Amino acid sequence: MKELITKLNKIFDNRLRLGIMSILLVNDEADFNRLKEMLDATDGNLASHLKALEKVGFVQVHKQFIGRKPNTSYAATESGKAAFADHVKA
Repeated sequence: MKELITKLNKIFDNRLRLGIMSILLVNDEADFNRLKEMLDATDGNLASHLKALEKVGFVQVHKQFIGRKPNTSYAATESGKAAFADHVKA
């Protein structure tokens, strides 16, 4: 039993990080506002968790302008998808 727990990935211990990855696995990508709305998170809290996932290479960021408004969208990387799948299996 203890062996199963050690296989869990600590990066997904937080509910927001778990939620972010869950959303990105069922969608090709999601923008910041959509993630914020779906997870009921504040700007700062969501941004810090996205940055943590980006830092370990689990999420990639795409910045663009739609009209005159900046838009930031996120997608799960292949390594992020694999790590999340391993976490769920554990």
